[in-house]
Amino acid sequence: MSSYFTDLAQQYIDGEWRPGTGSWDVIDFNPYDDEKLASITVATVDEVDQAYQAAARAQKKWAETNPYTRRAVFERALRLIEDREQEIAELIIAELGGTRVKAGFELHLAKEFLRESIHLALRPEGRILPSPTEGKENRVYRVPVGVVGVISPFNFPFLLSLKSVAPALALGNAVVLKPHQNTPIAGGTLLAKIFEEAGLPGGLLNVVVTDIAEIGDAFLEHPVPKVISFTGSDKIGRHVATVCARHFKRSVLELGGNSALVVLDDADVDYAVDAAVFSRFVHQGQVCMAANRVLVDASVAEEFTEKFVAKVRTLKVGDPRDPETVIGPVINSAQANAVSGTVEQALAEGATALVRGSTTNNLVEPTVLTGVPADSALLQQEVFGPVVFLVPFDGEEEAVRIVNDTPYGLSGAVHTGDVERGVAFAKRIETGMFHVNDGTVHDEPIVPFGGEKHSGLGRLNGETTLEAFTTVKWISVQHGRSGFPF
Repeated sequence: MSSYFTDLAQQYIDGEWRPGTGSWDVIDFNPYDDEKLASITVATVDEVDQAYQAAARAQKKWAETNPYTRRAVFERALRLIEDREQEIAELIIAELGGTRVKAGFELHLAKEFLRESIHLALRPEGRILPSPTEGKENRVYRVPVGVVGVISPFNFPFLLSLKSVAPALALGNAVVLKPHQNTPIAGGTLLAKIFEEAGLPGGLLNVVVTDIAEIGDAFLEHPVPKVISFTGSDKIGRHVATVCARHFKRSVLELGGNSALVVLDDADVDYAVDAAVFSRFVHQGQVCMAANRVLVDASVAEEFTEKFVAKVRTLKVGDPRDPETVIGPVINSAQANAVSGTVEQALAEGATALVRGSTTNNLVEPTVLTGVPADSALLQQEVFGPVVFLVPFDGEEEAVRIVNDTPYGLSGAVHTGDVERGVAFAKRIETGMFHVNDGTVHDEPIVPFGGEKHSGLGRLNGETTLEAFTTVKWISVQHGRSGFPF
């Protein structure tokens, strides 16, 4: 595994591994013990241009390649991931502080999405549509957009890079990937290595490790990419969307959330506790779909709270390499400080800490807060860490109002003894996804994934991925002679 951090600490442009030529280095640290894993000299604006130009050159031939031939690359990539699963899991644990459970979860989903990409290569279909003009044939072709720029986050870097990169390539596009600088290997150059070994022709996948401090908006503004797929915060997403719109590019934005898990009066309380604890604390709460808020009907609030608090107290915090660890480190000190600041603000506003976790370096212990004022800004925003707000409510109407009282609309869940009651409740929530009698954290290869409001634009997965990374072209054929008015 350590060889990955040595061998892959480079840029990958036009099928070549080479150092960047920027004036500073991205230092890749293990967030648990601060070990230096890798040092990568950043890519410059010129190297971003080289990556995009290489992608544009390689894409045309790739688009003309038989889709069955393209498909074989993804079959080989899947086998490579399966063969190296343990090594990749160790890399995820080291680079982003993911626990063993989290690494397994991420790799399982990554393989599922790669399997879907194998099928996606054969999915585009053309259509023949009728015309009011005699003798005219309307053909509608679905074609690749050309080049896709992908910007991936630090929390599920391998999965969330692969989730855009693999489908875009399978559909006949080329890709330039910019991983998060906290996870340049798992989210970037590791994918380049896998696809290189799987036989993907050079130039089709390029990885530039860099930062806006070096390149500004060059990655977004470059004239080559027609689609930018971005996963990250709504603040940066707003900027990405603005720049893309200004340059007539399509943006696919998977942004933050402020999901709620709702426990109705007829819920299985023990089961709801298990779902809520997982939904909030998986990967230290650094998940866009995580349940920031747990809403509980007043009639079961006492029982739920007692059992929830008891379970949270059992969660082991520590070294992510330990199989018993449930909560490892957050990604960096800035994130740890932000989470601690959220807790301090809540307490200053009058909240009560039922569990008060401490912070040691990047290890942030769980905190359970109740009594946060209803008008607090904290209930409106995403908290990317192991802090949860318990919010009681009286009846469904109040629950719906509270759940929707946020600028976000990504995921959520409701627990009830009546499935159809749950579905009716879900329909009233302003989110892109909602789950009945389950957790809030889900992703599946063929189900549309994405949010409403400030949680994003567009969808990925299955047919929606087809829409994201292809476009349609109308070609008409006039059989016989057409008539003209002059």
